[in-house]
Amino acid sequence: MGTRGLAEILADAAGGVFPPSDGAVTVVPQPSEREAGVLSFSAHAVVFTDEEPAWVHGTLAAVPSDPLAAPLCPPFLTAFAARTGRVVNNIDLLTVATRLPGPPPLPLAPVEDREHPRVVRALRYREDVRAFTAEGGVLVLGRGVAGRWEAAIEVDPQARGRGLGRALATAARHLLPEGDVLWAQQAPGNATSVRAFQAAGYKPVGAEVLLIVGRP
Repeated sequence: MGTRGLAEILADAAGGVFPPSDGAVTVVPQPSEREAGVLSFSAHAVVFTDEEPAWVHGTLAAVPSDPLAAPLCPPFLTAFAARTGRVVNNIDLLTVATRLPGPPPLPLAPVEDREHPRVVRALRYREDVRAFTAEGGVLVLGRGVAGRWEAAIEVDPQARGRGLGRALATAARHLLPEGDVLWAQQAPGNATSVRAFQAAGYKPVGAEVLLIVGRP
C-alpha cells in the first residue's frame, strides 16, 4: 500500500483497483479533522485516523473475532470511539458511479434555503453542499470524505414505490462535474435504498463506518 493517502485509495477503488486481499489492515492519516473511520474492502481494511498505527494494530489483535471482521466489529469500533472521543455512525455499504452526460432525467429545483433540514444535516458531513427537490423527493450533493463527491436522496413516504429513488440517484450522476466520480452510502438493512442506487448504476466497493464528533 506504500504511503498513499485515503483519497488515492478511494480513487483506485473507483477505477476497480483494490488493495490486496491479504487480510492486512492499512492505517492512513485522517483526510481532515472531521473525518475518521474504517473502510473495509475484500479481506483488507483501511483505518483512517491520526492515532498511532501501533495502537490500531494492538487493539485489533485483542478483538475476539475473525481477524478479517475485526475492523468493523463492535469491540474495535467502541475502543476507537473512546480513544478519539467520537461517536460511531452507521456501518454503510459504499458504492460509486461515473458521471453521465446530458440533463437529469427528471425536473429538479435548487434549494436556496440553507436551513432546509436536509441541507443542515449534509453540512455536518460535507462541503460545497447543493440540494435539489423533485416532486416527492430531495437530492443532496456535496464533497465528503477525502473531498470525494457524495450523493444522498430522500423520497417522501407517499411517493415511494414509483421508481423515484432510482431517478434521483441517476439524476445525481448528471449533476457531477466532468472528470469526477460519485459516491453514495447506503445502510445495508435499507434494501430499498440499496436497490435504488444499484439500479441507477452505482457499484458496491466495500463497507464504511465514520466516527463523528457529537451525536449523529
